[in-house]
Amino acid sequence: MTHHPSKTIVFIHGLFMNPNSWQPWIKYFEAKGYACYAPAYPFHEGNPAELRKNINPNLGKLTFGQVIESLAAFIEKLPEKPILIGHSMGGLAVQKLIEMDKGVAGICIDAAPPKGIFTFKWSFLKANLPTINPLKGDKPCLPTVAWFHYAFCNTMTMAQTEIEYNKFVVPESRNIPRSSTGNDGKIDFKKPHNPLLFIAGEKDNIIPSSLNKKNFDAYDDKNSKKSFKEFAGRTHYLCGQENWEEIATYIADWMAAL
Repeated sequence: MTHHPSKTIVFIHGLFMNPNSWQPWIKYFEAKGYACYAPAYPFHEGNPAELRKNINPNLGKLTFGQVIESLAAFIEKLPEKPILIGHSMGGLAVQKLIEMDKGVAGICIDAAPPKGIFTFKWSFLKANLPTINPLKGDKPCLPTVAWFHYAFCNTMTMAQTEIEYNKFVVPESRNIPRSSTGNDGKIDFKKPHNPLLFIAGEKDNIIPSSLNKKNFDAYDDKNSKKSFKEFAGRTHYLCGQENWEEIATYIADWMAAL
């Protein structure tokens, strides 16, 4: 595959988040001369506090496949093929979009696992089960601050977690994570792909570093470029945690070297 350096970045948020969470990253990369976009998943656009107050009834039916369709449609309208940077479920979206050849390179930060990539680590099960709970049907999920603390902000105080929660957390469809473990989240690991960078947080409870590594290791095309990096002391909230700039700089350097 021919690699053309792109000056366009598309940031893809994860579950319980929306484009607001990427604002500092957008400023950082715009200063480096990139045109930056952060599209929302369907029913995720707006002020998080408002979205929590007025939960869209259609949200609950949203699947991972529909999220990918809406992101692909957004990317196709851009003037050039972008670099894709995604966090959590957004990281899996990057994997899927790279497989569809929608990006010149992909950065998967604490990516949610594709179909068939699994771990029995207790923290992964404990953090994920409340969301995918089959007994809750299609009712949208609005997590508690305590859950957000365990799953995302486990090195912060509860008071700090509450501040982040109020600023950024939005209600979510349980059918996105449910469908992402089925065919919607299937990756062809044998297929040649544009460069991929996987980033893991050492202290991530919801997507343990070992699960990121398993996902990375599954790619087996010898001629395709892939890299893996774990950041010590970082949780699932590493894009908003103190010193997030260190991670952004690592990514910027990786991109510049392509």
